[in-house]
Amino acid sequence: MAMTASRMYAQPLWACKDMILALGKQQTILLQGHMGIGKSALLEALAEELPDHVPCYFDCTTKDLGDITIPDLRHLDDGSGFVRYLTNEELGAHNDKPIILMVDEYLKSNPSVKLALTRVMYERKIGSYTLHPDSIIFATTNLGEEGVGDLIAAHGANRLTVIEVAKPTPDEWIEWGINNDIDPIVLAWARNNDKAFADFRDVQEPDENDFIYHPRSQRAAFVTPRSLEAASNWFKVRDQITDSSLQAALIGTIGAPAAADIMAHLRLADQLPTWQSIIDDPHNALVPTSPGAVMMVVYKSLSSISRSCIDAWMDYMVRLSAEAQAVFVMQARQPNYKQRDVVYGCGKYSAWCLANNHLFTADKR
Repeated sequence: MAMTASRMYAQPLWACKDMILALGKQQTILLQGHMGIGKSALLEALAEELPDHVPCYFDCTTKDLGDITIPDLRHLDDGSGFVRYLTNEELGAHNDKPIILMVDEYLKSNPSVKLALTRVMYERKIGSYTLHPDSIIFATTNLGEEGVGDLIAAHGANRLTVIEVAKPTPDEWIEWGINNDIDPIVLAWARNNDKAFADFRDVQEPDENDFIYHPRSQRAAFVTPRSLEAASNWFKVRDQITDSSLQAALIGTIGAPAAADIMAHLRLADQLPTWQSIIDDPHNALVPTSPGAVMMVVYKSLSSISRSCIDAWMDYMVRLSAEAQAVFVMQARQPNYKQRDVVYGCGKYSAWCLANNHLFTADKR
């Protein structure tokens, strides 16, 4: 059967991480969500939280039953009267330390693999091995409605806690993108294209939204957070290839409709001042006339700010529209913003906040 988690209670990735940290030692959580939204990246995030644990990645799509355990051929003739089995190294059972085991694409695995993994996911045991008591296990898979082969028997599902992972909103993805060096053109495009983050279950006909994956359409490429990151990588090397080559690469990464739309944003980049010109002469550096280009400058600043240039940026920023200034400040206030302390330590930023406090104060009339 295809498993369907509760969409109403879909959880953001950070909340899923907290749930795994809270009960992952006892209960295996199966994270079910749209493709390309960062489910697998949780292994790295959990490893940062638990540096004494050994992160272990087990890709179910590449495994068959013989890849789980095999006879220990060296001891078949030792007269012991039984066969010993060795487990796959990727399962991490050989470690004397606690592990974080991510069972990736669990529901796409062969039925025999699902059965073989049932005990390790439910009892923390496999063969003659018992995992360290502080070990954590979680699994990931796609939505059953995506129609990409995610199936499980009822008795297997009953051993798991199934949680749907929420698809990120544009604002959530942009916040992540600022901290992960996503190209400003891609960030500005995402800010103006909510439909790129839509849920296909809300789209009755595939043609209503030609940016995203839809199970009733045969799109070879489409927009996901993962493919947007790949598009960003192409933008970073655009000075080494032609515009035609860039568009061809984008078509093969995010699909033709989104590629054509984002290439229009690229043309706005011609209006952008260089970051160096802003730092060298903030009072006279070029200010773009297009609102979209202004947003690109703001996102560039958020990914490039340092203690040595924050004062110059603040001198330049006040020449931008009030909306653009507010976007910078709101993003800089996010708890996870990597340069938050740099911004907060700037006297000109503090002065701006005092002068513009009314923009962030609720209307009490």
